[in-house]
Amino acid sequence: MNELRIGLAQINTIVGDIEGNARKIIEKIEMAKKMDVDVIAFPELALTGYPPEDLVFKPHFVDKNKQMVHQVAKYVPESLVAVVGFVDEEGDTYNAAAVLHDGKICAVYHKNYLPNYGVFDEFRYFQQGDKALVILLNDIRLGITICEDIWYPGGPARLETLAGDAQVLINISSSPYHSGKLAWRERMLSVRANDNLAVVAYVNLVGGQDELVFDGASLILNEQGEVIARAKQFEEDFLVADLDLGNVERSRLRDPRRRRDKLAIDREVLEKVQIVKIPFVKKESKPALEQRTEKHLDSAAEVYHALVLGTRDYVRKNKMTDAVIGLSGGMDSSLVCCIAVDALGPEHVTGVLMPGPYSTDHSIEDAKILAENLKIKYLIIPINDLFQSFLNSLKPVFKDLPFDVTEENLQARIRGMVLMSLSNKFGWLVLTTGNKSESSTGYCTLYGDTAGGFAVIKDVYKTLVYDLAEYVNKKAKREIIPRRVFTKAPSAELRPNQTDQDKLPPYELLDVILKAYVEEDRSVAEIISMGYDESAVRKVAWMVASSEYKRRQMAPGPKITHRAFGKDRRLPITNYFKEWETKE
Repeated sequence: MNELRIGLAQINTIVGDIEGNARKIIEKIEMAKKMDVDVIAFPELALTGYPPEDLVFKPHFVDKNKQMVHQVAKYVPESLVAVVGFVDEEGDTYNAAAVLHDGKICAVYHKNYLPNYGVFDEFRYFQQGDKALVILLNDIRLGITICEDIWYPGGPARLETLAGDAQVLINISSSPYHSGKLAWRERMLSVRANDNLAVVAYVNLVGGQDELVFDGASLILNEQGEVIARAKQFEEDFLVADLDLGNVERSRLRDPRRRRDKLAIDREVLEKVQIVKIPFVKKESKPALEQRTEKHLDSAAEVYHALVLGTRDYVRKNKMTDAVIGLSGGMDSSLVCCIAVDALGPEHVTGVLMPGPYSTDHSIEDAKILAENLKIKYLIIPINDLFQSFLNSLKPVFKDLPFDVTEENLQARIRGMVLMSLSNKFGWLVLTTGNKSESSTGYCTLYGDTAGGFAVIKDVYKTLVYDLAEYVNKKAKREIIPRRVFTKAPSAELRPNQTDQDKLPPYELLDVILKAYVEEDRSVAEIISMGYDESAVRKVAWMVASSEYKRRQMAPGPKITHRAFGKDRRLPITNYFKEWETKE
């Protein structure tokens, strides 16, 4: 038995919906039976959804997920093995994989390496496993690992291939997306496959969960590290491939490094490898299978699809249907509206134009054109009278003080109040339109343009906003976002002749400084030494630090960069480390 048909069930789970997730798992098991699959693997914590966070502290939650593993096992026949992620409890809680066969649980693997960086907090919830697991199916050996385990060269995967002679490494994963991660992940998996001379079958979660987006892109690599099958990005998929494991054995016979490494294994290491034999009944006659390798999306398309998926799942998984967006005629609101339409459908999106005393005719016109191009309903609710009413009410207190940021922010807050009123009355979710360049520097109004339930582009720099907008028009093969929106100077239009660059460096400069300061943690001195204007760098660093209190109060939104605000980057609001003042 040198051949194995493996299926990777790339499913979109919902955190806490144990029964619903189980139904989805069983559905894919039934599909695997029809396709004569030998082994089917599901993502990390597929039964509970990922990440379950403090739900793990509820004993009844853990008990229910354990009971459901046994229920799922009943659907697995003697001709199939299923690997399902769940939360195990044995005196402590573990991030675990259950190996199911012939109606029962045959083995359980506990995740060895628990990530505790960036968005991950697994030490808070789980105990570390300390053993590797190899499943013996007649003469085929499968090594089981979970997500982070395979990122380490000397981790359990190495033990499973050396001490346990595993020919196939199955890694069940819930790996959150950020731009560029797919290529990085595939390079790592290619190295693991080649170093261990084993087939790597990697199944990843897909879908949105609060601020996280999971991109799927499950894949299978041969023992040379070459991709032989790849699933779709940002969609549910079932990837099936036939593996010829004779190639693994031939490659290992020709590699003297492996023989030397096996001789060096001591008894203590051998005891860490649990080998479980399963009396597997294999169907010998199977219909031919066409191998499938989906192509990578390009960088702009990848980010755009991540934002669409994150928005769609946030709305639908929280049992909402409709969204409302303030349309200013600017680039940010235009892009958010396009994403919302692709995520929810035009019939579920309403645009609101709220012209004020400083709104330009072309901005109102551009907002109307966008709404008509997208075929969405739009409302026009002028704020002039509301603004004047507030000014009249405040005049006894403000007296003759000059017009300043107070009156600017008042307009933004009136617009936020209008949108939230529509949300209350009609049940529409307000999608905010601020980008990462603005939220980084605090160039936004608390309780104004930041008011809403989901911040679609909160992790998208302004320069990338323009790239994504170009992608929208390219994808549609027509002008969805009017060309004038690309060429006019960005402006909040809260006072006469205002532009963003009155208070901010040009976005081409600002975004480079922000990436270095926020994502790479470079010091002010380092960034200046890279050749950037000193006054601009110090100003940006000050704006980032002084705006932390605003970001804490903003709506969640999809993470698409290496380091997003929120779980990725946690700094105190009260903070006297003022490096922008230091001459280094």
